[in-house]
Amino acid sequence: MTESSEWLIYRGAGEPHDGMDRLPPPPPWRDFSGRDAADGGDGSQGRRLGAHRHLAELHRPGAEELEMINAALYLRRPLLVTGSPGAGKSTLAHSVAYELGLGDVLRWSIVSRSALQDGLYHYDAIARLQDVQIAAQGGNTSRPDDAEDGAGAAGTPGAVEAIGSYIRLGPLGTALLPSDTPRVLLIDELDKSDIDLPNDLLNVLEEGEFEIPELQRIADRLPGGEAEVLTADGTKVRVRDGRVRCRAFPFVVLTSNGERDFPAPLMRRCIHLELDRPDHNRLATFVRAHLGDEAARAGDDLINRFLERSRSELLAADQLLNAIFLTDAAAPPSRDRLADLLIQRLDRPR
Repeated sequence: MTESSEWLIYRGAGEPHDGMDRLPPPPPWRDFSGRDAADGGDGSQGRRLGAHRHLAELHRPGAEELEMINAALYLRRPLLVTGSPGAGKSTLAHSVAYELGLGDVLRWSIVSRSALQDGLYHYDAIARLQDVQIAAQGGNTSRPDDAEDGAGAAGTPGAVEAIGSYIRLGPLGTALLPSDTPRVLLIDELDKSDIDLPNDLLNVLEEGEFEIPELQRIADRLPGGEAEVLTADGTKVRVRDGRVRCRAFPFVVLTSNGERDFPAPLMRRCIHLELDRPDHNRLATFVRAHLGDEAARAGDDLINRFLERSRSELLAADQLLNAIFLTDAAAPPSRDRLADLLIQRLDRPR
């Protein structure tokens, strides 16, 4: 094997070999080996949260960013943050949560199929019906429709008290739970949604409350009118009369890469912040948070090249992160060429 191909794991020679033994550990954000660990800090989720916290510690907003964040806090209004990929839109939410001691950020990542219901709560009616049927087959006298008429012993699937076991609040629903201090909610990449979601959000963001019809319908048969449900971050809370109403309006950050315009009613209810392209200091901080100081120093030339190209091309900071990690871990002889292959313009002419 020649020196120029020493970094290759797959050689394309059609001959089996033990090259997988030389594959280095994955990037921290692609490490799934610890996902079953009891301690979240040992798993991939914990590593990603750790990187977010480190970014939050290092984040230093500019004057306009600082003013708009505080305006949203004072006015209890959502903050709509727009800018190119990698400008630090998501980091902003983590920075506020970290500095003000508001707990972990609740994140709702938007896709084209996302609906308001996904953010508020999910009721698994099918699982509840199946549990009732299984209990009946096991000798329980409850009928499948007992789930609606309240029959069955407390704690069994057919009892009204059990309905909360089949309801889980989404990130938006969890953020609207009553508390003395607000939660931080990141609604990420809202511009990826279908045309209806921004309008559907208006009433919830304006009123700070929503209803759960499945609980309202049987509230008079629940002890104290309350049902215990699961939150998006895995804790159990009690909901009274099927209504979730915030006391402290959450700090809501909606992000957009600028792929579409939003309706005027949504814009009117938000504080709008446009972030500039990241500068060298912000990109170096981004790399340092994920890969450490040494990688940031070694990748300084790639950061400069990335900045130069970003003046005329649409690029994402994630591409830079991939390039620095791979060229450091694999040490290929064609470092610059490989970096250019990984950092391809996202607005490439067709």
